[in-house]
Amino acid sequence: MRQIQQANELIPKERNHVCDSTSKFKTVEEEEQARRNATVEQVKMFRTQLPALLSQLSKIPDHRNPKKIKHKLTVLILYGILTFVYQMTSRREANRVMTQPQFMENLRFLFPELKSIPHNDSLNRLLTSINVTRIEQIHINLVRRLIRNKKFSRYLVNRCYPIAIDGTQKFKRNEIWSEECSGRTVGKGKTARPQYYVYILEASLVFHNGLIIPLMSEFLEYTKGDTSEIKEDCETKAFKRLAARLKNEFKRLSIMILLDGLYPNGPIMEICRKNKWDFMIVLQDKSLPTVWEEFYGLQKLQTEQKIKMNWGERRQEFEWVNDIEYYYGSNQKKQMTLHVVTCKESWQEIDKSSCKIITQKSRHAWISSKPLTENNIHDRCNFHARHRWGIEINILIEKRHGYQYEHCFSYNWNAMKGYHYLMRLAHLFNVLSEYSESLSPHIKKIGIRNLIHFIRNTLTGPWLHRDIEKNVMAPCQLRLL
Repeated sequence: MRQIQQANELIPKERNHVCDSTSKFKTVEEEEQARRNATVEQVKMFRTQLPALLSQLSKIPDHRNPKKIKHKLTVLILYGILTFVYQMTSRREANRVMTQPQFMENLRFLFPELKSIPHNDSLNRLLTSINVTRIEQIHINLVRRLIRNKKFSRYLVNRCYPIAIDGTQKFKRNEIWSEECSGRTVGKGKTARPQYYVYILEASLVFHNGLIIPLMSEFLEYTKGDTSEIKEDCETKAFKRLAARLKNEFKRLSIMILLDGLYPNGPIMEICRKNKWDFMIVLQDKSLPTVWEEFYGLQKLQTEQKIKMNWGERRQEFEWVNDIEYYYGSNQKKQMTLHVVTCKESWQEIDKSSCKIITQKSRHAWISSKPLTENNIHDRCNFHARHRWGIEINILIEKRHGYQYEHCFSYNWNAMKGYHYLMRLAHLFNVLSEYSESLSPHIKKIGIRNLIHFIRNTLTGPWLHRDIEKNVMAPCQLRLL
């Protein structure tokens, strides 16, 4: 198959595989040095952002009784972030593991701010009383600071920041535990029963090299729907709220919005146009029939708007039609000009059952906010639109790779949101670690998830010594690959 690909000028994508061998460490001294280096480099990256983080955390109003406070708000929030950085599966596990004497001593070496480790119930009580949206605001400020410092400039295509938006369910319960929960009926007939769930609309920066930066979360709440007409809050309404927040936070940033097949409709695209956002939206076969009808009609007349190319190990054929008039709104009074592109692609792979070379095919279609040309079709489709799946991978990582996205952590709505914001902030720090130059040698060998477990296990044993404080506190600059 490789010979066929070379003959057709196809370039297979490089795939990084985690080492599947026995331990490379020959002595205890080698293992100790590796554990010290990995832990120190991760914490040094963390500490590049910590001063600004603690400064903003200290400004969050604390409504607790000052006479009964044992741990400062900054200490509790920092502790909450670390529980997700080291991927504690629950409040009970955080209490059990992080209060072990050796773990506590190692944390104090790395974070002198943590003079003692609080009980996780203290964090829960704090999150029930404070404005937890301030935690997400600190997260957004951190991302804004990274953008301002041009940390992502090398990943941009046409100086545009791609932001993907997608919704997902956090968890569900058979009983209603908060009035903000969304509700639905599951089952039919006699088996029908109510079910209550939490649904979130997530926004993330998705770059074509695989770097995915968590950015914003918008919770769907029953109280934000039209309760007078018994209409639930929905993903479309949540998008409007999220779009307003996104525009307010990044007023002058050049943004391309990437959306799935739920969003190709007039009001959503109108919001993007008003905010001066570029967009690429998945167009399904059954969506916008009038647009598809005009696309197929003009396609027969504009036969020159077609291009074939190779992308990695895939053959692609693009066809596009510009300036399609789309009418929407009451009585079709509103009008918008759209541009549509389709991509047919094929690639070869080995069939697992027969071990023969087989050809696979797929087809994609997108709505573009800007006219399509032979010069920009590759960038807009392959470097931007195709990487919308990055947010789905990001959500999958948070659900299945140790961040416990689907765990409740608290049945107080405010505290539940607070834990979610802490989890997203911790994930951001781990992503920066994954793409930092200093940790890349470790990650290439064992992968980011194994590295997190490697560092967590290091903290449970006597691998670290007080002399590492000098290395941890030394000035450091965040350098991304």
